[in-house]
Amino acid sequence: MGETTFVKDFNFMGSAFLRHKGIHPIPRRHQCRAPPMRAKIRIQMVLPSTYSAKITTDIPLYEAPGASFDQYLENKPRVFSAIFPDKRRSQQLNEDEWRIHMLPIEILFLTARPVVDMRLRCKSNGKEYPPGVPSRVSKVLELDITRWELQGLQDVGQPSHFSLGVKGALYPDRYGGRNRLKGLLEMKISVVVPPLLALIPDDALRSVSESVLKRLIENMKDKVNGSLLADYSRFRKERQKSLV
Repeated sequence: MGETTFVKDFNFMGSAFLRHKGIHPIPRRHQCRAPPMRAKIRIQMVLPSTYSAKITTDIPLYEAPGASFDQYLENKPRVFSAIFPDKRRSQQLNEDEWRIHMLPIEILFLTARPVVDMRLRCKSNGKEYPPGVPSRVSKVLELDITRWELQGLQDVGQPSHFSLGVKGALYPDRYGGRNRLKGLLEMKISVVVPPLLALIPDDALRSVSESVLKRLIENMKDKVNGSLLADYSRFRKERQKSLV
């Protein structure tokens, strides 16, 4: 006896038993069938959060004949070394770019070590100057990031989306008989918050994140106001000695 024959005989005997007891099965045409279950899948797009910080510098600039700040800016490896003096954390990639292993960034209980490729370019005669730089300025050193990578995060703390943007400019402004060294720097992060931070209120997370960014760019500003000007002073003396 095959399986199909057994099922038919079983159904027949069951129907006969019900009729014997006075119970008649519901005709097939009157039977109600439950509608098929359909699974609903809801896809929710998670938009990235953006955090930013901006800072400017404006300090006196003392130049000397034959040793202008424009000439100093032309030596990009020297300028880079003055701003990022720790040679253990940087390497030159080409004429314009350097790879920097930045100091760790700590946001609450997550710690990341960004690695960035930074590009320095000199622009002059008002051509393609960054926003905010007057066209009267003779030379501008433009700073930006071309590549980034986050290291040190475990899989659970790794964001599904992360981008880091840094834009900066440094230039001498000789206007109205007063020489000034001016600069601007903006750092921006766009990130989809990882699950470990998703339960933290947005306002608290924004406050902490922007505070971290501000400390980073303030550190770079201190390097410009201190290390860079000190190195330019040495450059000025070197040029003056060579002219004697």
